[in-house]
Amino acid sequence: MKVIIVGGVAGGASAAARLRRMDENAQITVYEKGPYISYANCGLPYYIGGDITDKYDLLLETPDTFKQRFNIDVFVNHKVVAINKEKKQVTVEDLTTGKQLIDTYDKLVLSPGAEVIVPPLPGIDSPLIFTLRTVPDTLKIKDFIANNKPQSVLIVGGGYIGIEMAENLTQAGLRVTVAELTDHVIAPLDYDMASEVHQYLRHKGVTLLLNQGVQSFATVASKITATVAGKPYEFDMVLMSVGVKPDTKFVVSSGLKLSSRGAILTDEHMLTSDSNIYAVGDAVAVKNYVTGEEGYIPLAGPANKQGRIVADNLVGIPSTYKGTQGAAILKVFDMNIATTGLNETAIKKAGIAYDKIYNFDANQAGYYPGGTNMTIKLLFEKVTGKILGAQIVGFKGVDKRIDVLSVAMRGHLSVDDLTDLEIAYAPPFAAAKDPINMTGYLAQNVLHGVIKQYYVEDLCQIPSDGSVTFLDVRSPGEFRRGHIEGAINIPVDFLRENLHKLDKGKKIYVNCQSGFRSYLACRILSQLGYDCAHLAGGYRLFQILDNEAVVETGLKGRCGRLLKK
Repeated sequence: MKVIIVGGVAGGASAAARLRRMDENAQITVYEKGPYISYANCGLPYYIGGDITDKYDLLLETPDTFKQRFNIDVFVNHKVVAINKEKKQVTVEDLTTGKQLIDTYDKLVLSPGAEVIVPPLPGIDSPLIFTLRTVPDTLKIKDFIANNKPQSVLIVGGGYIGIEMAENLTQAGLRVTVAELTDHVIAPLDYDMASEVHQYLRHKGVTLLLNQGVQSFATVASKITATVAGKPYEFDMVLMSVGVKPDTKFVVSSGLKLSSRGAILTDEHMLTSDSNIYAVGDAVAVKNYVTGEEGYIPLAGPANKQGRIVADNLVGIPSTYKGTQGAAILKVFDMNIATTGLNETAIKKAGIAYDKIYNFDANQAGYYPGGTNMTIKLLFEKVTGKILGAQIVGFKGVDKRIDVLSVAMRGHLSVDDLTDLEIAYAPPFAAAKDPINMTGYLAQNVLHGVIKQYYVEDLCQIPSDGSVTFLDVRSPGEFRRGHIEGAINIPVDFLRENLHKLDKGKKIYVNCQSGFRSYLACRILSQLGYDCAHLAGGYRLFQILDNEAVVETGLKGRCGRLLKK
C-alpha cells in the first residue's frame, strides 16, 4: 500500500507515525510545504516571549529522524498543488526549485492545516505587519524584535493566539495594544466571563480596543499608523491575528466535497467523498459533540486523534471520530482561561432551553495558605440537566476542573452526577467538597427548583419604582463600599430578626458578594412565604460588568452595560 500524506505537522505526522507502527510494509511519503515538520506550533508564542529559549525545542521531529525511526520519506518545502482523484495522482511543486512532479498513491491523507486570515486592508503589505502560524513566522518576529528594538505593537484580533502574544510581547518588553472587532476577547467565552479577563489584561498594562475594527495601515519609515474605528494610532509593528481558515484552495478543483467555509467534509472515519482519500486536522469540518451539527473547531488535540483514526482505518481497524467539543485552555500571565462545549451564543443559536450558574470557589481548602479563587460558569439544559458547556477563569486549579467537566460531558453526565463525583482531596488541592461538586450542587438547586435566580442582565428589566425589593445581605462595610442602586442592607446573619422590614407582597431580589449568602437568605425567606430570587454570580459579577460599562462607554449605574446595547 502506497500512502501519500499532505502536511507533516499535527494530523499528518500523527497519521504517518501510527501507520508505520501498524504496517511495516506500507510505503509512506509525506509532503510538507513548510521547512519543518511535526513542530509544536502551540508553543511558538513562548519562544518569542522567552519562556522557550531554544527554537529546536519546538521541533519534535525532522525529516532525518522520521526516516531513521519510522522509515518514512518526508519532503519539506514541497507543496501539493493539485489532486487528480480519477488517476490517483497528486501534483507537487518543489518550492526551492520551482519544478513540479507527479506522484501516485493508493490512499491519500490530506492534512494541509489552516492558514492565517489576512483581510485586504489598505497598507496590509507593510513589512511591519506580521502573522504567526509557522516556525518561519516565529523566527521572523523574533529577529525583528532583536534587530529593530520595537517599543510598541498592535495585535489585531483577541483570540487565543492574539492574547497569548499579548502576554509574550509584553514580556519581550513591548507596549501592547489589542484591537478586537467584537465586544470581548476569546470568542468561546461569554462576555461576562471575558470581562474578568479584560480587567486583568488592563492591570497587566495591555490596552484593549474593543468593538473597534482596524480600517487601514500607513507605513512611514520605521513607524506604522493603524486607523482603528476612525482614529489613528502609531506603532512600531503589527501582528495580524484575526483567525484562520482551512488551507484547501488546492482541493477545490479535485471535486471533493467542501463545507461553505472551505473545510473538507468527511464521515466519522475521516473519509472524504472519495473512497481513497482521507482528511484530518484544521482543514476539515467536524461534528460538534454537543449539538451534532457541522462545525469548524481547529485544535491540535483533535487533529492528532484524527490522524491516528485514519491510520487505523487504513490498516483495517474500524475507528471513528465522535466529534469535537472545543475543550481548550489559555494562559495569559498568571491567569488561566478554559472552556469546553457551548457558550451562551451557541446555545441560543441551537435553540436549546438552558440555564446557567456561577460558582466562585477556591482551588484548595480555604484554611490552607496560597489558595486563589476561580470563577466557574456552567451551562446546562433545562429539565434534563445535561451539561452543555463550561467556562472557568482563575489562577490555580483551572486545568483540573475544566478537564473534569469536559470528561463529564463526554460521558453524558448531568449536573446531578457532578455532585456524586469522587475527586481526590487534600487541603493543598481542594476542599472536601471540590469546586466541581459545589458547581453540581448549585446547578442541582436551580434545576430542581430549590432556588430561583435572576441575572445581571435582568436588572434593567426589573422595575425600580418601589414595587419590588432589592435586598443586599452582605455586611454593612461591604454595602458601604458599593451596592446595587436602590438596595436595602440586612446582613444574612440578622435577617430573621429583621423580617418586619420586608413586605411579603413584594418580590425580593437578593444579592450578596458571590451568591452563597444570598442563597442562604432566599432559603430562609422562601420557606417563610416570601417570593425570592438571588443574583447569580453576586455583586462581584455585577461590579465587573458595571466597571466594563464605565470603561467602554462611560455609562454608570446598574444598567450601564445594557444601555450600551
